[in-house]
Amino acid sequence: LNILVDTGSSNFAVAGVPDPDVTSYFNAELSSTYKSLGIDVTVKYSQGSWTGVLGTDVITIPKGIYGSYTINIATILESENFFLPGVKWHGILGLAYDALAKPSSSVETFFDSLVRQARIPNIFSLQMCGAGLPVSGSGTNGGSLVLGGIEPSLYKGDIWYTPIKEEWYYQVEILKLEVGGQNLELDCREYNADKAIVDSGTTLLRLPQKVFSAVVQAIARTSLIQEFSSGFWTGSQLACWDKTERPWSLFPKLSIYLRDENSSRSFRISILPQLYIQPILGIGENLQCYRFGISSSTNALVIGATVMEGFYVIFDRAQRRVGFAVSPCAEVDGSPVSEIEGPFTTADVASNCVSSISFHEPVLWIASYALMSLCGIILLVLIILLLIPPRCQHRYTDNDVVNDESSLVRHRWK
Repeated sequence: LNILVDTGSSNFAVAGVPDPDVTSYFNAELSSTYKSLGIDVTVKYSQGSWTGVLGTDVITIPKGIYGSYTINIATILESENFFLPGVKWHGILGLAYDALAKPSSSVETFFDSLVRQARIPNIFSLQMCGAGLPVSGSGTNGGSLVLGGIEPSLYKGDIWYTPIKEEWYYQVEILKLEVGGQNLELDCREYNADKAIVDSGTTLLRLPQKVFSAVVQAIARTSLIQEFSSGFWTGSQLACWDKTERPWSLFPKLSIYLRDENSSRSFRISILPQLYIQPILGIGENLQCYRFGISSSTNALVIGATVMEGFYVIFDRAQRRVGFAVSPCAEVDGSPVSEIEGPFTTADVASNCVSSISFHEPVLWIASYALMSLCGIILLVLIILLLIPPRCQHRYTDNDVVNDESSLVRHRWK
C-alpha cells in the first residue's frame, strides 16, 4: 500500500474495505498478526474525513531499523472526500504529536511506538521531491522519509532551525513575509493567526485571509503580467501559456522569515515561482496550464508541500525544533528553486508573534464537559430549592450577594 506521510495529523490508517478510488486495501480478516481493539475512530481533516476501527499490527522497516514492532493502526471503513479520484495512496501516516491522536491522546502514535520499541532517536526528516513536475502526472516524484535521524546526502549547505512553539501540530513562529524582496509590512501576529504549522499533508501554501490578500496584491503588483483573472488567484481558473514559454520568469520569489533558535535572530526560506506556479495539465500540442499554489485559510498559516518540496525538513522532536536545508532535488531545468539565507536581526519585529491564548481540541472537550457538569449541578440545586418549602428558605441580606462574571470559552475549530 502507498501511504501519505502527514505531519499535520497523528493517526496511522489504511483502507480496510474496497473503495472506488483506491486500487488496493488491507483485508484485516486475512491477517494473522492484526488484532482489533474494537474502538471506533473518526478523523476529520481540513478536507475530507474517515471513520474506522482501531487495532494493532506488526510492522518492519525496510532498512536501517531491524526487528518487528507492534503499532496502532486504524482500518478505514467509511470515508468522505478522503480517497479522491486519481490519488495513488491507500492510507495515511500521521507523524504529529499524540495531542492530535483520535479518539484520544492516549493512542500511541506510530513514531512514538517506534522510538520506544526500536530505541531510535526522537527525530525524523522528510525530503519531498516534485518541483516543476505536473501535479497530475503519472510519474513518481520520489523523496525520502528518514526515521531516527538525518541523511547528509539529502541536503546542501547548512541546516537552519526554528523552535517548535507547541507540541501538537509542528507549530512554528513566522516573523514576516516578503514578495520580490519587499516586506508585506503586516503585524507579525497576522502570520500566526491562529497558528503557523509545517504540514506535509497539505498540498498548498495556505495563508490567513489578510496575509493571502496582501500576497496576491504584491505578486500582481510585482509580476510582469498587466491583467490577470481573479479566478487564477482563488484557484477556480488555470492560466495557460505556450509550451515554449516559461511563465515562471514573470513572477517574483516569496520569502518566509522564521525565528531562529537564538530568538534575537531569524532566517528566511525562499521559494521561486517554479514552486508556486504549478503545471497541472497540457491542452493539445501547444498549451501548458498552471495553477496558483497558494490559497487562503480561515484558521492557520500552513507551510505545505508547495514550500516543503524546496527543502529537506528535519522534525527534531528531541530538541523541540524544526530544521530547514536546501534540497538537491529542488531544481527545475538544472537551476535551484529554493534558497535559505540568514542570520537576520529580529529588532524590527515583536518579541513574541504567537498569541499566548491557545485552545487545543482536547482542552476544549475537557472545558466543555466541565461546563456541562457545572450547569447540571446548578440545575440540580435550583430544582431542590424550588422543592423546599418557602419557610425553610433563607432570606438573603446585602452581605450575601456575590457578583459573578461568567466567562466564555472561544471555540476554535480545525
